[in-house]
Amino acid sequence: QVQLVESGGGLVQAGGSLRLSCAASGRTLSSYHMGWFRQAPGKEREFVAGITWNAGVTYYADSVKGRFTISRDNAKNTVYLQMNRLKPEDMADYYCSAGVAGAYKIWGQGTQVTVSS
Repeated sequence: QVQLVESGGGLVQAGGSLRLSCAASGRTLSSYHMGWFRQAPGKEREFVAGITWNAGVTYYADSVKGRFTISRDNAKNTVYLQMNRLKPEDMADYYCSAGVAGAYKIWGQGTQVTVSS
């Protein structure tokens, strides 16, 4: 079973950038589709971005399209989320997840992103 650990969260001003990382251990990530999700206080967890196992396809929530970029480095067993032009509404706990049998089933512990206006 793969274990996921997110990092890179923090406090940033609106308009700024952050890069989140999701490092895997226990098993290679290369066979998994990967995704980033977020959950703001009082709200349900929502999909942010996804990437296929070979990085051939990426997909995004409309709310982040054009501002966020998901990528992966299978050699480093890491997935990234580059977040640019951050908005206060992007503030949330961000989680990475590995897809298994068509569903996101393996989750990290999350990293907090705070955006000040």
